[in-house]
Amino acid sequence: MFTYLYILFSNLGIWHCFVLSAILGALSAFALPPWSFLPLIIPAFTGFLWLIDAAEKSPYPFSRSAITAWFFGFGHFFVGMHWIAEPFLVDATRHSWLIPFVLLGLSGGLAIFIAITVVLLTFCNRIFLLSPIARVLLFSVIWVFIEWVRSWLFTGFPWNFIGYIWSTNIEVMQMAAFVGVLGISLLTVIAAGMPAILGIRGGYKNIFIVLLFTIFLPSTLWGAGALRLGGAPNYHSSDRLNMVPEVNLRIVQANIPQNKKWKPQYQESNLQRHVLLSEDELLSLPTHVIWPEATVPPIKVYGDYVRLVAKNFISPGGALITGAVRRGGATDQDFWNSVLFINDLGKNIALYDKSDLVPFGEYVPFRSILPIDKLVPGHGDFISGNSRKTIKIPGLPPVSPLICYEGIFSGRTYISDDRPDWLLSLTNDAWFGSYAGPQQHFAITIFRSIEEGLPLVRAANTGISAIVDPYGRIIKMLDVGVEGVINSGLPRALKKQTLYAKWGNVTSAGLIGLVIILIILLQVLDIRFIKTDGEAT
Repeated sequence: MFTYLYILFSNLGIWHCFVLSAILGALSAFALPPWSFLPLIIPAFTGFLWLIDAAEKSPYPFSRSAITAWFFGFGHFFVGMHWIAEPFLVDATRHSWLIPFVLLGLSGGLAIFIAITVVLLTFCNRIFLLSPIARVLLFSVIWVFIEWVRSWLFTGFPWNFIGYIWSTNIEVMQMAAFVGVLGISLLTVIAAGMPAILGIRGGYKNIFIVLLFTIFLPSTLWGAGALRLGGAPNYHSSDRLNMVPEVNLRIVQANIPQNKKWKPQYQESNLQRHVLLSEDELLSLPTHVIWPEATVPPIKVYGDYVRLVAKNFISPGGALITGAVRRGGATDQDFWNSVLFINDLGKNIALYDKSDLVPFGEYVPFRSILPIDKLVPGHGDFISGNSRKTIKIPGLPPVSPLICYEGIFSGRTYISDDRPDWLLSLTNDAWFGSYAGPQQHFAITIFRSIEEGLPLVRAANTGISAIVDPYGRIIKMLDVGVEGVINSGLPRALKKQTLYAKWGNVTSAGLIGLVIILIILLQVLDIRFIKTDGEAT
């Protein structure tokens, strides 16, 4: 069957090839959250590698391979990032006309990374005449290298790495503690692409190789993760041994629609809504109340009001932690997206300013030549903070605040020489709609908790708010579109740092190095598992 499919893919017309590549790219996106149809990743990558093989045998191998890969990337990112249209519908009269440009432009721009991946593969294949197995392995290495480049180039956008398809499998997710999400991506692409070798030639050797990489490898990851979880402690509010003593958190999720979030006529009632949810008379006072990103608007009277009422719903010695739009500067017209720490006396005792701003959301790149304004209301761009910061206040373990999409950057959750004991994520995912965007954002952020071995506390305006233990297990959660509060203790961090926390992406690079050594061995020993027309491929 694989041989027949390979022949079929090899004899497609050029435009049929491009269309099919886009369909396979879309198919691969459905393996990501919120759909999480994991098995789809295998036919998507297997078929994609067949199309690339056919393109490399054409009269124009580089151009056809690049275009074929671009179509795959376009389908992948168009489906996976379709929610990017949601922010432009909040103020539709001003921004809806941008949707086609943003959706097509973002998908097409990110697809260039996939095209570069395949061009590099084609170049290496023409020089070294890679065996089919080595070719799949090298493809996986280049894919993950390009994912890493995507995480920092042009400020970085590491959304929906392939490793995130395991976001519904807590056992496999545990491998992030050792090799990070990039390492999981590498192993996933190898497993998904290896069946492609059966299309060129079958045989027991190749069937064994496919079973080894596609079935046994993921099963081993699952088993190792299950073993790690089997020895993990219990994290619940009733189990004080593994919870920070004398810390009782209350996370507020007011569920305010984005089209009412910034309008002046709603700002007072929005703030009062948070206050009422914080003042739950049926429960004892929490030590710390947490409000989401940008809860306090940039008007001084509201800040004064919050400081005045905070003492009514937090215990003595506690604090209100809230997202706020902070205004200042020489002309009082500079704005920061900030986290404020307000004690029970109404004093600001700590501050963090967001350092990774959202392009076009909080600032406009190339503002001098682009005739558009940012999505967040207000004149001018937000100002970024200097860097991540570990906050230390009385009554709480040291914490690293992450505002909005700052939590998607693997290995950048805190300053390396000032390790916190927990991660705090404040966000307003109302911008992203009520389905794919918020769920993807939450799934991605959980990986940071596993990588670092730190508990995660997340407060989101419309959801998903949650308490997550340092193994990535959800203790309590409020789903999208729900108004309410979470009352919980704070889980302790792992006693020992994870391997990833100690070495970061060096561990992913080490795994890549092992795969490259395997590729070299295959080439040096001249192992050929597949031959076509009597010539080693």
